Amino acid sequence: MFPISRRRFNFAAAVMATGGALQPLRTFASDPASAGCTLGFSTYGMKDLSTEDALRCIASVGFDSVEIVVRDGWDFDSASVDRERRARIRSILNETGLKLAALMEHVFPAPRQQAVLERLRLAADLAHELAPQAPPLVQTVLGNGVFEEQKTMLRDALGAWAEVARQTGTTIAIKPHRGGVVSQPAEAIWLLEQVGAGRWLRMVYDYSHYAFRGLDLTETISQALPYTAHVAVKDAVQEGTRVVFRLPGSSGTIDYPHMFRQFFAGGYRGDFNCEVSGMVWSQAGYDPVSAAQQCYRAMRRAFVTAGVPRVAAGRRE
Repeated sequence: MFPISRRRFNFAAAVMATGGALQPLRTFASDPASAGCTLGFSTYGMKDLSTEDALRCIASVGFDSVEIVVRDGWDFDSASVDRERRARIRSILNETGLKLAALMEHVFPAPRQQAVLERLRLAADLAHELAPQAPPLVQTVLGNGVFEEQKTMLRDALGAWAEVARQTGTTIAIKPHRGGVVSQPAEAIWLLEQVGAGRWLRMVYDYSHYAFRGLDLTETISQALPYTAHVAVKDAVQEGTRVVFRLPGSSGTIDYPHMFRQFFAGGYRGDFNCEVSGMVWSQAGYDPVSAAQQCYRAMRRAFVTAGVPRVAAGRRE
C-alpha cells in the first residue's frame, strides 16, 4: 500500500471538489477520437536481439505499442539501416498490430550541432517511413551539465530542433534525466515555453528520474501534463546514497495506478512505455523476454487497478 502524502491528499480533495472528475487539460497526446492509452515496451531493453525479433517478442507478450531505438551503433541505427530492413520492420508492425509510439535517439544540444540536426532529420524520415499514417515522436535526453549555466545555449539549440520538427512534421520530445543538465519538469517547461514550438517540441515524463529528490508524483504529473507527449515507466530504488533503476512494478516504490489515472483524467491519451534501464540489461544473465513478460504483467495490473482503458489496433481492453 502506498502512503498518501499531503500533496496527493490535496490532489484527491481537488477531484472531490469538482464532483469527482478532473477538468481535462489541453495536452499534446489528448485525442478525442481515442478512448484509452497504450501499454508499450522499448527495444532499449532488447539490445542483443534484432529489431525484427524484438518486435515479434513484444507483440507476443501482449503489448499494444513499441518504442524502437534508432541511436548510433544500435541494431536499427537510422544512419545505416537500409531500405530492405525498413520495409521489413514496417511489415512486421502492420502484421503484429503494434503501434509505433516513439523512436529513441541519443543526441544532445550544442552550439555547433549540424551532426545532431542531421541525426534528428534521419530519425524523422524513419518515423514517417515506418508509420506514415501516424508517425511516432522522436525522443532524447539532453546530456550533462548545470542547467542555470547552459539554459541559454539549450534554448537556442532547441530552437533549431523545433525547426527540424516543423519541417519534417515530426514531434521531438525531450526527457529530463536524473543527473542531467535538464533533470526535472520545471527546467524542461522553461525551455519549451521559451522556444514556443507548440506540438513540435514536447516532453517525456519519467518519474524514476524524480523519485527520492523531493519531487512529488502528483505534483510533477500536474506540472508536466500539458507538455507531455510520452510517458516512460521504470522503478527507482534507493540503495544507500545512490538510486538504482529496476523493472517497472518490481519494487513497489512508484504508484503506477495513481500515475495512469491522473494522466488519463488530465486528458493524456498517449503511450505508457516500459523502459528497461541499462543498469538492468547490462547485468549478467539478463533475459529480455522474461523482462518483457514481467513488465507486462505488472503494468497490465496497474492499468486494471487504475481503471484506464487500453486501446490499440482497433481493439479495447
